[in-house]
Amino acid sequence: QVQLVESGGGLVRPGGSLTLSCQVSGSIFSISNMAWHRQAPGKQRELVASVSYGGITNYADSVKGRFTISRDNAKNTVYLEMNSLKPEDTAVYYCRLQHDITRVNYWGQGTQVTVSS
Repeated sequence: QVQLVESGGGLVRPGGSLTLSCQVSGSIFSISNMAWHRQAPGKQRELVASVSYGGITNYADSVKGRFTISRDNAKNTVYLEMNSLKPEDTAVYYCRLQHDITRVNYWGQGTQVTVSS
């Protein structure tokens, strides 16, 4: 029933910007907590940013001040605005939805972000 589709990844130079989108199909978006994770080659998947169904945000220390997570409930979409990108931001970025009541998690397939000169 629930499907997440990420988009917006690509190749950017260090210091550049990129905005990722995650479109959610289904009827549970407005009562779901959303998050962005990333996984670099040879590394564990890590939490980058999250936003609750009530709009409360959290960020990993490594991206604080550079990334902004937001949601548009009318469009069933969560965004990740990434600024001042660094090579270490290179990873596959995954969107995750957690239903606030059932606590069930749903994952997107990921979108590649490469930061390189």
